[in-house]
Amino acid sequence: MSMLAATIHIVDDDDVVRDSLKVLLESRGYSVEDYASGRDFLSRRNGNAACLVLDNHMPEMTGLDILRTLRQAGDSIGVIMITGRWDAATRAQAEALGVVAFLDKPVPHQRLFSEIVRALSLRAS
Repeated sequence: MSMLAATIHIVDDDDVVRDSLKVLLESRGYSVEDYASGRDFLSRRNGNAACLVLDNHMPEMTGLDILRTLRQAGDSIGVIMITGRWDAATRAQAEALGVVAFLDKPVPHQRLFSEIVRALSLRAS
C-alpha cells in the first residue's frame, strides 16, 4: 500500500481543528476519515486505518482512553497525539502505549506531514 493510499483518521472534538486538519491532509492527497469523539471512531472506523491523529483532551473518552482500547485489542495503528496542553504523566502513559509523536496545538503543518510519513513507515515495517 502506498503512503497516500493509507487512510488517516482524525479524532478531535473541536470541529474547527478536525475540519482544518482534514482539508490540509486531503490537499496532500491522503484519504481522511474524521470523528468527533472516541466512541464514534471506535464504532465506525474501518479496517484500513494506517495512522491516527488523536486529540487527548475530549469529553467522555480521552485520547489515552482510546489508545488503551486500541492496544488492548491488539491494534498497532500509528498514533500522533495532539493537544493544547501536556502534562508529564499523560505523556509518559502515551509513550508507554507506543505513540509515534506528540504535537502541540496549533499543529505545525510540516511537522504533522513528517510524523505521518514516519507513522506510516513504522506501520509498513
